[in-house]
Amino acid sequence: MNNSVIPFIAAPDYAHTDAWLSALQVAMPEFRIASVDALTPEEKQTLTVAIVANPDPAVLQQLPKLVWVHSVWAGVERLLMDLGHTELKIVRLIDPQLADTMAEAVLAWTLYLHRDMPRYARQQKVAQWLSHEYIPPQRKTVSLLGLGALGKAAAARLQLAGFQVCGWSRHPKALDAITCFHGEEGLIHMLNRTDILICLLPLTAETRHLLNLKTLQQLPQRASLINFGRGLIVHDENLRIMLDSNHIQHAVLDVFEHEPLPADSWHWHHPGITVLPHCSAPTDRQTASAIVAAHLRSYMQSGAIPDSVNVAQGY
Repeated sequence: MNNSVIPFIAAPDYAHTDAWLSALQVAMPEFRIASVDALTPEEKQTLTVAIVANPDPAVLQQLPKLVWVHSVWAGVERLLMDLGHTELKIVRLIDPQLADTMAEAVLAWTLYLHRDMPRYARQQKVAQWLSHEYIPPQRKTVSLLGLGALGKAAAARLQLAGFQVCGWSRHPKALDAITCFHGEEGLIHMLNRTDILICLLPLTAETRHLLNLKTLQQLPQRASLINFGRGLIVHDENLRIMLDSNHIQHAVLDVFEHEPLPADSWHWHHPGITVLPHCSAPTDRQTASAIVAAHLRSYMQSGAIPDSVNVAQGY
């Protein structure tokens, strides 16, 4: 393996390639971090690892000895889709800072819904002075779809804020002070008692359109939704039906099937939706670069690849 140079390969139109090159270089000065264009033909023939941010698969094919790639993103569904059938090992980013940032966003937007901010914003537009009954967090149930690193951090933050907290995962899990559910039957039981539902799931074949008319109807009347997972987990038109019927009171959406969200999308002007530009938990380049650096140092010393994505599961 080539122990001196490591390529960083991003999407052709990615705006922050230079910033990543700089951050990664600072985190691992013993290596030369370079774009593919800066590699010599000899280097391209020997490299076994690359750092990636949704790269063009054709660019990866320029590196015939490539064994594994380290993504700088936590979500890898786009990378898996772009690569198709591949023998490459894919390591995704697991960063405690990302989990903390997501937990902060979950709490912030949960409080936004809990304190009825959308209703007060509508009242301001028509100069209406009207207060509404306050319900303490102890009397509201906030439920999380996904109890991985992000879900666990978010659940702890919500519990400290006083909410009743539930969580759902595919397989059984146990967390202190959190009521945990699993499987299809558990999902229905959790939805039935949920005031604010938060999606933190990855996009897989099993989670695509998991939140559809059937499942959304299991929520109590006037429940709310926050989607910080992936856009395709929510069936878009089914959500619109639930909002138009006032079954779902409000939805905070940070992710969409098509991003950037097109200007003619119905979401922008629907009174029951708050649109966010995929900003809930941006990756911190410094902490992420340090984690990537540690994995690469270990690999160069031992040849052992870090835990990689289960391609069948999608994460």
